[in-house]
Amino acid sequence: MKTASIFNTAIAIIIALVLVFSSIWVNGWLEESRVLAKVAERLSADTRIAEVLVTRSEYDELSQRVVTTIKFLEYDASGRPLPAQYFSFHGNVIQFQSLVVRFEDKWIRKGDKLRGKSAALFLKAFVLDGKETEEFTITPVNEIPAGYKIPGVESGFEQEIWENFWSYALDPAARERKGIKNVQIEAPGSIFVPGTIYSLKIEHDGGIRIDARPLPDIVKGEML
Repeated sequence: MKTASIFNTAIAIIIALVLVFSSIWVNGWLEESRVLAKVAERLSADTRIAEVLVTRSEYDELSQRVVTTIKFLEYDASGRPLPAQYFSFHGNVIQFQSLVVRFEDKWIRKGDKLRGKSAALFLKAFVLDGKETEEFTITPVNEIPAGYKIPGVESGFEQEIWENFWSYALDPAARERKGIKNVQIEAPGSIFVPGTIYSLKIEHDGGIRIDARPLPDIVKGEML
C-alpha cells in the first residue's frame, strides 16, 4: 500500500510538472504570436513620412557659412508623430538617406517572421562637404527602429526579429538565402530655408520624394 501511495504521488507530481511546463510553453507561444502580429502590422505600411522645418538659420562669421538647424519629425506606421529630433549643419543643402528592404511575397504564405513584408527607414541626415561632412543618425543600425517598436512591450523575441532583419538587409549572402527582392538606399536632398515645411516620403518602390510648401500665413512671424 505504501509503495502504491508513493507511485501515485510521483505520477501526480509528474502530471503537475507537465501541466506547468505546458502552460509556460503555450503562454510563450501566444506571446510570440502576439509580438509577431504587431511587428507585421507595423511593417505593412507602404510609406514612411517625416516633416522638416528650419528652426534657425544664421551666418557664421568664423566659418563664413550659413548654419542651419532643422526640426525632423517622423511619423510611425499609424501616422502618429515620434519624438522630434534637431540637427544643426554648416550649410543648407541637406540630404536624407533611406533604406527600403522588400522581401518576396511568396514567403508570407510560409509564415516567415519578416519575409513578405517591406520595411522603409530613414537612416541619417547629412551635409556633404569632403572632410567637413556632417551627419546625424536617425535610425541606429542593429536596433529596433523608432516607429516599429511595440509600445509597452519588452520582448526578447521582438529583438530577435529585428536582429534577423538587419542581417537580411546588410549581409549580401543572407539576402540571397532569404529571398529578398531588393535592398535600396537613396539619399536625395534639397536646399532648406526658413518659412517652408518640407515633407519627406519614402515611396513603396524605394524612392524618397521631398515636397515643399510655405508656412501658413497665420504662423509667419510668430515665436511658437
